[in-house]
Amino acid sequence: MTTSPWRAVLRWLGRTALSVIPVAVGVVVAVFALLRIVPGDPARMILGEQATPESVEALREQLGLNQPVWNQFVDFVVRLVTTGDTGASLQYGIPTRDLVLDRAPITLGLVAIAVLFSVLMAIPLAMIAAVHRDRLLDHVIRVIPMVGLGMPTFWIGLILILVFAVNWGWFPVGGIGTGPGEPLRSLILPAFTVALGFVPGLVRSLRAELVDQLGADYVTTLRAARVPRSLVLGRHVLRNAAIPTLMLFSVNVATLLGGTVVIEKVFAINGVGALLFSSISNRDFPVVQGVALFCAIAVVIVSVLMDAIVQLIDPRQRAGVRT
Repeated sequence: MTTSPWRAVLRWLGRTALSVIPVAVGVVVAVFALLRIVPGDPARMILGEQATPESVEALREQLGLNQPVWNQFVDFVVRLVTTGDTGASLQYGIPTRDLVLDRAPITLGLVAIAVLFSVLMAIPLAMIAAVHRDRLLDHVIRVIPMVGLGMPTFWIGLILILVFAVNWGWFPVGGIGTGPGEPLRSLILPAFTVALGFVPGLVRSLRAELVDQLGADYVTTLRAARVPRSLVLGRHVLRNAAIPTLMLFSVNVATLLGGTVVIEKVFAINGVGALLFSSISNRDFPVVQGVALFCAIAVVIVSVLMDAIVQLIDPRQRAGVRT
């Protein structure tokens, strides 16, 4: 008996929705509470102690803080659903949505390149370590990344700037270039910095899974059948070992985004991270809320994508398609 592939897809979408909706509700509540949990009067904290009572009251009215909390929450949700905005920026006077969307391409490009670097480094290193288990190469690959993991990401970024930008001049010291190919060139060094902090965990997880898979019975059978070693490793072993690592990747996306925010500041990149630092220093709470919401949505989207990829590469997850 064959089950319709569309029915299996609908079941997966239903399971995903059931897991995403509570997270989305929690994110909205957390972002709303971000301004309300501040000790004291948020309006006075934003304007400073020297602000006049009239200006404080005007800001309270602008932010809706003079209304009951429930009404504030309803207005916040309605505005968020209808406009996708958390309010006008106190610093720039324009919708937070426009500020975040203007900076988002730079941050998303940085994250995408960092993920690419992480995959290109983690897969070969983990495979070499697993194939040469308990030998010199295995020990070197396991030890060196752990040393890098103990270093702060911003410190690694400063070292890379000194070596590759200041001394050798291969990359710009900071900022985003405007010439042909310059934007991509400007993101390579910060993306590599972010990847260096992300690779050790991926290598450790993928190596452990590869070692387990190399000892499985199906690998012995494939070798006895004289299947080429490269085919055994690439098509069967790596595919099965990648599933837990993908799940680890989805869990650590928040860490990756956090590292990106810090690195943007180190490399003077005008992305979402720089916007967050600027809004915090200027007490621009609507923008802080908008950036927090953007990061939370990005984490949820990546988690859903990772789940979809696992569904595609794991035959056990597709068991509902054919029975």
